[in-house]
Amino acid sequence: MARPYDLQRAIDFRALFARRQSAEVRPVPGGFLVLNEQYARSHEHNQIHIDGPLDPASLPEVADAAMAGLAHRRITVHDDRLGLACATAMTLAGYEHAVELLMTHTGPVPEPVPGRGEVVEPDLEPGPYGPLWRALAHQQRSWMPDADEETVRQLVGRRAARRNGAEDVRFVAVHDEGGDVASWADLYLEPADGIAQIEELATAEHARRRGYADAVLSGALRRASAAGCALRFLVADGEDWPRLWYARRGFTPVGRCHVFARFR
Repeated sequence: MARPYDLQRAIDFRALFARRQSAEVRPVPGGFLVLNEQYARSHEHNQIHIDGPLDPASLPEVADAAMAGLAHRRITVHDDRLGLACATAMTLAGYEHAVELLMTHTGPVPEPVPGRGEVVEPDLEPGPYGPLWRALAHQQRSWMPDADEETVRQLVGRRAARRNGAEDVRFVAVHDEGGDVASWADLYLEPADGIAQIEELATAEHARRRGYADAVLSGALRRASAAGCALRFLVADGEDWPRLWYARRGFTPVGRCHVFARFR
């Protein structure tokens, strides 16, 4: 069962994760800006996090001042009510507005999925020649068909920065019968605080609807439980179908955050 304070613990974990994997952190009114020139095309690594009080009408000006040298604007407002209050000013300033759900795992830890092979922890090495990198790059090109190869390289390679975000960061995956990576996810563990986050669960197009994502999710949850992480959460798009898929697997929405984005 979700506990009232789990939402704030998850928010605090996300903010700390963003700071730890950043090359530079700058204070801004109501929060902080993270920057990482090595992954300049990753909006995740170059964005504003608002985790404190702020005048909603001032957010467009705050973003323009803090991100003046960047080609994009991205702001995550972690408080639901503040995010809703900011929406009008941000929309008028030309931002797209998306809602994300924080969902905690409240069901039993699942058993391994039979017939889908062992859940393993592949490395990204040796870069573009490794099977996990190839699978990630192929998926990224599918999501962003107009992206150039440098953008793809940065969006795949940014997982190296994520290793600094938590005490224990793992990449979990399963292979199909032919030995190719079929499904994968990130797993961020902070055992001292009893918190785990599962992110970017995805399945290669050729392997969908065959239970591989269930196998990866099961493996991630079992690893989190074994590490003593009673709070296990993920972030899902507030409008897209995966939130329903996660709900059927024991995840419960506990809160919302708001993301505002535009190109300069």
